[in-house]
Amino acid sequence: MTRGQINRLLSAMEGKGFVFVGDDTYGARLETCRACPSLEYGTTCMHCGCLVDVRGKLAEKDCPHPEGSKWSVPNGY
Repeated sequence: MTRGQINRLLSAMEGKGFVFVGDDTYGARLETCRACPSLEYGTTCMHCGCLVDVRGKLAEKDCPHPEGSKWSVPNGY
């Protein structure tokens, strides 16, 4: 997926009951995902198949790594 497609997807989710994390938490989550060897195609987590740009924005989600979350503030806002 392109950055534009991901942005459109996130925009479409706004106002539909999803709770998003703040920009700092989102950035930290994405930074962790981008450094993870389990990231495929620069967009997809090999552990759950999700788009990390979407999963990272959702407050109720956590890093699905089988050894435990790699996000330092898993469900922070």
